[in-house]
Amino acid sequence: MEYGSTISTELGFEEVVARTRAALADNGFGILTEIDVQATLKNKLDLDMEQYLILGACNPQLAHQALEVERDIGLLLPCNVVVRRDGDRTVVQALDPQVMVSLPGRPELQPVADEAAKRLSAALQAVAAG
Repeated sequence: MEYGSTISTELGFEEVVARTRAALADNGFGILTEIDVQATLKNKLDLDMEQYLILGACNPQLAHQALEVERDIGLLLPCNVVVRRDGDRTVVQALDPQVMVSLPGRPELQPVADEAAKRLSAALQAVAAG
């Protein structure tokens, strides 16, 4: 099952993180949470891994619309966006908002998921375009 969208670039990690934040903001998303997986695994388990950041992106208007349809949808919010290193490339991945429709089986969520998908896709395209 495909559950996300991915772009890959030769740009460095920090530059891609900055571009991702800007592209998300330009498309109406704020960052509610940020998890530095690399630092967490090093601090808690003394494990080394590549740079890996999870950004919890949220568009307040779309989140509100989804919550009005299905209060439990909060379990699937915010939309996670991952920025990580993969060899000599930086990868950006976004969860497909269509998961919001398929998991609870609520077709009323379709317009919200469609709009979120359109905005996340535009953000990924902006990062890829540089």
